[in-house]
Amino acid sequence: MINRPPSPKSPKDENIARLFKLGKCEGRIFETDALKFLQSLPDQSADLLFLDPPFNLNKAYSVRSPKLDSKTPEEYGCWLSLIAAESVRVLAPGGTLFAYHIPIWAFRLANQFSADLKFLHWIAVSMKNGFPRGRKLYPAHYALLMFSRGAAKNFSRPKLKPSLCRHCKKSIKDYGGYRDIIERNGGVNLSDFWDDLSPVRHASRKHRSQNELPEKLFERIFSISGVEGGVYIDPFAGAGSGVIQAACNGMNFQACDIVKDNCSIITERLRTLKKGIENKGAR
Repeated sequence: MINRPPSPKSPKDENIARLFKLGKCEGRIFETDALKFLQSLPDQSADLLFLDPPFNLNKAYSVRSPKLDSKTPEEYGCWLSLIAAESVRVLAPGGTLFAYHIPIWAFRLANQFSADLKFLHWIAVSMKNGFPRGRKLYPAHYALLMFSRGAAKNFSRPKLKPSLCRHCKKSIKDYGGYRDIIERNGGVNLSDFWDDLSPVRHASRKHRSQNELPEKLFERIFSISGVEGGVYIDPFAGAGSGVIQAACNGMNFQACDIVKDNCSIITERLRTLKKGIENKGAR
């Protein structure tokens, strides 16, 4: 049975006529505040939930709302705690929650999630082009937290192709003498350290002016925890790469972003996806 929650009653319902349908997949994009969006969702309705909140680093996400990313630490901590509480409430039994943040806030989120959810992983996502700040070590990773409500209903362990020498095209590691076995079995098991990803910064591959998370990150998340026919929730959808992966993986979705332009970008990407799939099916 498809676990499909009713549409949230957003305070901006007049602006949310952004319905997407493709086969059995159905989803909506809401232009609204993330906390209000989460509060409007039914209890335990998300099979996969992804959090990528603003990091409170004073970045300009919206001309109309320039203070979105410039709260005091106390205000931000309180707001983030409310987001976490609502996310826990919304996660279904067997559902998986991923939260992407910098370590100083990730460990606080992890502490809160641990009260109700099962800790699975702290995934270190390599940070590119970082630089030391103050009397600290070089920051080298973002945190991707992974929790589930009870035993995860779906878990797959992706494999990575062995790294090859760019000159001889042979494996650069011996893998303890098991290289032949690894190659026969389709690759190396994915670990909790991801050093092959970086935010999308080049203008030719970006959908908005701000940084974007790479599509490869979402491909990996859905390959691990996607549930065909289930429900994907994304309160900070940004340019919509998570929503696109949900649609590609046959998941229903409810997503929102407070920035109107981001909602338009997601809607257009979904239209392009649907058109491409329909054209491919017509051949």
